[in-house]
Amino acid sequence: MYQALYRKWRPATFADVVGQKHITDTLRAQLTAGHLSHAYLFTGTRGTGKTTCAKILARAVNCTSPKNGDPCGECAACRGIADGSILDVVEIDAASNNGVDNIRDIRDETRYTPATVSKRVYIIDEVHMLSQGAFNALLKTLEEPPSHVLFILATTEINKVPATILSRCQRFDFRRIAPRDIQRRLQEIAEAERIPLTDSGAAMIARMADGALRDALSLLDRTAAGAAGEIDEETVASSVGILAGDSAIDLMRSLLDNDLSAAIAMLGESYTAGRELGAVLDQLLGLIRDMLLVQTGRGDVSGMLSPAYAPKTVQQLAAEVPASRLIAYAGILQETLTRMPHAANRRIEAELCMVRLCQLQADDYDTLSGRIDALEEQVKRGVKVVAVAPPGKAASDDEDRPPLPDEMDAPPEDETASGPPTRRKQAGQAGAPRKLESGPQWMKVVQEVRGKIPMSTYAQLTFVKGVFHENTLLLICDDGFTCELCSKNEVRSAIAETAQAVTGRQLRVTVMEESQVSELSTKANPIDQIIKRAEELDIQCEVKD
Repeated sequence: MYQALYRKWRPATFADVVGQKHITDTLRAQLTAGHLSHAYLFTGTRGTGKTTCAKILARAVNCTSPKNGDPCGECAACRGIADGSILDVVEIDAASNNGVDNIRDIRDETRYTPATVSKRVYIIDEVHMLSQGAFNALLKTLEEPPSHVLFILATTEINKVPATILSRCQRFDFRRIAPRDIQRRLQEIAEAERIPLTDSGAAMIARMADGALRDALSLLDRTAAGAAGEIDEETVASSVGILAGDSAIDLMRSLLDNDLSAAIAMLGESYTAGRELGAVLDQLLGLIRDMLLVQTGRGDVSGMLSPAYAPKTVQQLAAEVPASRLIAYAGILQETLTRMPHAANRRIEAELCMVRLCQLQADDYDTLSGRIDALEEQVKRGVKVVAVAPPGKAASDDEDRPPLPDEMDAPPEDETASGPPTRRKQAGQAGAPRKLESGPQWMKVVQEVRGKIPMSTYAQLTFVKGVFHENTLLLICDDGFTCELCSKNEVRSAIAETAQAVTGRQLRVTVMEESQVSELSTKANPIDQIIKRAEELDIQCEVKD
């Protein structure tokens, strides 16, 4: 009968345990010196060797010919414990034996000496599943067991084990196994089993195992069963349902280039190939993690990168994008992965995620510096400066065209005075709201100020309306973010200096949001009212040469 690889290759000695040298060396030293504790607690994530080490320890304490703390594997005790014929070594699953009665049975059995070996050993797996009453029943026996009894507790959730239990045990924390150690072990087993596993295939399995050697062996078993030839990266990716390393890199490049059609096409290919879209997005999240490590890590971080990607390739990708954008990507991916299990259509959910990644908004960035980085990227790609003409009217129409500085500075004419009909009409309609639009002189100021202020601020300035009134230049911003950028002292100074060079007059710069302007737009003289209101709110930004 076929036996799963993780069962067939379960370590028989402490020397065979992978990635837990800090624990195996201590246990062997205690066994050699005869300084064993009466109770041990093994904790750590799944597949890291907790139950394996418990079984090795059970054999080692009863072995008649131990070798440097390791069980010999040849004596009657070692063979009997291994095949389960010796009933003095008991392995209990606390998930299904978690009641008070089960623990009372153990407590009663501890009174009797073992029949065939020197110590009676109780291995309680997933001990955190015991009920509170069961823990209480175990306390006294665990604290002072008979000399012929050894307790070994194992758990993946140490936070659920009561402190009274923890204080009565020697605790050993099992670490996640490093990918390189998993890869090395996989290649040893594949060679012994005559499985054609390539280095790239072993590296991908090691990365997907997430520090659990048992999971890695299960993946190898699964992939080898359906593989017709060599088990390389592509074979593993197809078997598990994720993207190969090159495909993940290509998908990331399409996102960095804002190529939505290419990203959607790659996602569609993955869906057609039967890959789990959630796993694809999770893989993309792992690549972003590697890129952030390369960008922000000090020194050589190649040892911390996923083995599925070449460090040089990750470095080239990371050099093309600021860290703030990667963090925004990660936030969107995590939100999508949270929603995906409950989504009615996972493909649409994943495609909407691609849309958000290719069209980042200011709200997707969690810091002001991140938004500035995004604006600088937009500037690098080119930002057009367009003068917006008033809708529905010709530029020569005096009634609705943008107010020019010479006209706004001119004193108002008397309604009864003779003059051009247009002038008299404007004077007679002083109470009507005037639409504020940028004039040609403001467009010239925008063009001239380029290079004097940060490019990120300049990109936003191209969308700001500038209106001249007497000795004031009023900047009307669409949102608070733009208003904050334009309100900086160095920015206002540069704008005032440039405006003076264009108009030949000293001007003060006032910055307001459009929402504040709209509140005053129905009043008789909107510009005067706006400036007055700004001064009352203490938001006037004045710059004098």
